[in-house]
Amino acid sequence: MTLVKFNNRTRNTAPYFNNVFDSLFNEALNKNFNINKVPGVNILETADEYKIEVAAPGLTKEDFQINLKKDTLSIWAEKKGAATEEKEKDYSRREFDFSSFARSFVLPESIDAEKISAEYLNGILTITIGKKDVSQEQFKEIKVS
Repeated sequence: MTLVKFNNRTRNTAPYFNNVFDSLFNEALNKNFNINKVPGVNILETADEYKIEVAAPGLTKEDFQINLKKDTLSIWAEKKGAATEEKEKDYSRREFDFSSFARSFVLPESIDAEKISAEYLNGILTITIGKKDVSQEQFKEIKVS
């Protein structure tokens, strides 16, 4: 006796329920279900500064907004696409998704708010945050009474 694997899809050319079901839900999920992806971050600390590198390819420097409020550094980015150009094209499938993201970082007390700069080059946003000069801190000995 030989076992033969039964494949319902090869019996005839009529569309089967599984194919219709899969294609219906795949299209619905691809169009309406938007997963917000947060870009990866590298944080580097040296003796003089902190560096935060955010991987955000496909954006321009105008797409970013960076704020410092008290000890929290917030980064927002939103891709602003040309709506008129998109309407003229007749796509059969679209997988590019231009959306927005936000990240926040709590900074240590040792940062100098006046020494913060940002640069966007080759898809990497680099934020450099200077540290306070430790030599300016005063040393005081306290006697126990």
